[in-house]
Amino acid sequence: MDSTQAIAHPNIALVKYWGKQERAGNFPATPNVSITLSTLTTHTQVADAETDGFFLSGVQMEDNKINKLLAELREVFTIQPLRIDSHNNFPTGAGLASSASGVAALVTAINAHCQLGLSTELLSGWARRGSASAARSICGGFVALVPPLWSAQSLYPIEHWPLNIIVAVTSEAPKAITSTLGMDASRLTSPFYKTWLNGATDDFAEANDAIARQDFPRLGAIAELNCLKMHSVMLTTQPTLNYWNPATIACMETVRKLREQGHGVFFTIDAGPQVKAICLPDDTQAVQTALDKVPGVIRTINCTIGTGARVLEPSDPDYADSLSAASAHQLTSS
Repeated sequence: MDSTQAIAHPNIALVKYWGKQERAGNFPATPNVSITLSTLTTHTQVADAETDGFFLSGVQMEDNKINKLLAELREVFTIQPLRIDSHNNFPTGAGLASSASGVAALVTAINAHCQLGLSTELLSGWARRGSASAARSICGGFVALVPPLWSAQSLYPIEHWPLNIIVAVTSEAPKAITSTLGMDASRLTSPFYKTWLNGATDDFAEANDAIARQDFPRLGAIAELNCLKMHSVMLTTQPTLNYWNPATIACMETVRKLREQGHGVFFTIDAGPQVKAICLPDDTQAVQTALDKVPGVIRTINCTIGTGARVLEPSDPDYADSLSAASAHQLTSS
């Protein structure tokens, strides 16, 4: 094969991790559970080359995370030099989990292109080395990343509980402090960090049970609280980590008001200013309409729960004859 294409979707954690274990392998410090998103997509092609090269939306870049992952893979497998072309149809590095979908698409493409023969479990383990949240994007539906193996486990398929996610984009700029640097700073300086670690297992168990029972109010309560506890750790890091902007806070208040009005919706926010509103299908339009009106919201994106990473065949409608063409399909509205 001269080239291989794969796509993957970002995921959002309903119970999050913020912090890594102090050992090699890029292991999260806490168990976490997520949903994979449709609509938002990373499309990656790997091709044989004379030297390694990474191109994001057609622009050659140096990416230490990708370089390190390739080096680790080559300690185990014979992998020739590769040209990697990747495109996101959503803002990169802005709190929308582009590293999760990007690394998941990359390892999926390399696995097929270089005929590594990795199982889903091993593929997830390698994705985790590049980005811990990427381990979850290997799978679709409701996904857990837990000990002892720290490879993603598919808890429930998409059909288990159809939910909608409205992403309120409040900034397209890359965040000033990456998650990796922020987590390390929190571990070293936040007085709430150990408390955050101690409560993680209970939060995970509560959310997992709520998902199993399709208990939306219960899931919303634990997910919002878990999100706010994580941001409390960020805000008490020295120097403080504030990933929010005024529109972020306004969106949170809008979601609370919608819930007071009887709509099934709750919010979660990762290391960035974007707000993800998870809602019941019948409430989707009301939630999107309200968030569209929030001052500072650039646009909203309507997602459902999505599938895992996959290799694209030329017959697949998502296959791109040229990835430069794929970059033209940017999400501008929803």
